[in-house]
Amino acid sequence: MTIRILVADDHPVVRRGLKNLLGRHPGWEVIDEAEDGVEAVEKASRLLPDIIVLDITMQKMNGLEACRRIRKTAPACEILFLTQHDSPQMMREAIEAGGRGYVVKSSAARTLLPAVEALSRHESFPGPRHRRRAG
Repeated sequence: MTIRILVADDHPVVRRGLKNLLGRHPGWEVIDEAEDGVEAVEKASRLLPDIIVLDITMQKMNGLEACRRIRKTAPACEILFLTQHDSPQMMREAIEAGGRGYVVKSSAARTLLPAVEALSRHESFPGPRHRRRAG
């Protein structure tokens, strides 16, 4: 079964890189891109991807509001936030908005693929297996 992915980020080079990276993974297909939150909501409702990789800081509508709207129009979509915001408060807001995963761009080289894998199994990220151990 192919995992269908929508990538939403306001930077074209980030979208291109994500499309290249995710599209090379066996069984994953990036079906489209969105450059802002409004476009992400429209494409999510129309295309019904399995996973949406969603930035928080975007033009026209931020990712948090886009996530809330996607939850209403395409509730089966798993939403993974990929953001520059390395903040526990922002992570809480993202999860409260309906996101199932949260990856900081500075750590994406090691966490993005495991995060998409987790969401493809309908698990949250970071989940119990993915959290750092204290001490």
